[in-house]
Amino acid sequence: MSSSERFAPAPGLSRNAVIALSVIALHATALWALQSGLLRRAAEVIVPAEVLAEFLAPPAPEIPTPPPPAPPPPQPAARQPVQRRAPMPVAKPDPAPAPNAPVAVTEAVAAPVNDAPAVAAPPAPPAPPAPPAPPRIELPSSNAAYLNNPKPSYPAISRRMGEQGKVVLRVFIDAEGLPQQLEVKQSSGYERLDQQALDAVRRWRFVPGKRNGVAEAMWNIVPINFVLE
Repeated sequence: MSSSERFAPAPGLSRNAVIALSVIALHATALWALQSGLLRRAAEVIVPAEVLAEFLAPPAPEIPTPPPPAPPPPQPAARQPVQRRAPMPVAKPDPAPAPNAPVAVTEAVAAPVNDAPAVAAPPAPPAPPAPPAPPRIELPSSNAAYLNNPKPSYPAISRRMGEQGKVVLRVFIDAEGLPQQLEVKQSSGYERLDQQALDAVRRWRFVPGKRNGVAEAMWNIVPINFVLE
C-alpha cells in the first residue's frame, strides 16, 4: 500500500482533519528518520563537502598598490619681455624769457632741531711713544797729532831673523783716554812682535770714546803692523 493510499482521506472526514493528520504523519516520519540515523549520515556527508570546498578555494590574489606618480619636472620660469620705455622729453631753456614771468621765491627750510643730547665720541687712545733714537757713539782714537804716541820699535833680533806680521790688540780705554786693559786679539805669529806691540800701546794716550757727546769708557781695536823695509 502506498503512502498516498495510506493517508487518503476517509470518507466523512473534514479537510482540516486531513491536514492535521498529514502534519502528524510528517513529524512521525522525521522522528523515525532521526532514530534510524538517516539524518546523521546526511549531515556527515554534507559537512565535509563544505569544509573541503573552503580548503580548495584559492586565496584572492593581492592587488599591488601602484607607486605614487613622480612629480612633474620644474619648468623654467618664462622670461618676461623687457619693456623699453620711451625717452622722457628734456626741457630746453628758452633764451628769451617771456615777459611778466613769475619769479619763484625760495624759502630756506630750517633743519629740524634734535633735542636729544649729543653723545660724545670716546676719546682716541693715546699714540704709542716714539722709540728712542739710537745713541750716537764715537769710538776712541789714537791718531790725534797732539797725543804724540810713538810708533813701536822693531826688535833687532826680529829684523835679523826676518820676522814680520800684523798684531791686532783689543784695548779697554777709560773716560780719560788711558788704556786700562790690553789683549792680543790676533797674533802676528811671533811672540816678540806681539810683546813689543803690547809694551808700546800701554804707554799711549787716546781720545776717549763718547756716547751722545759724553765721554765713556769702552773697548777699542788697535792694529800694529811690523813690516821690514
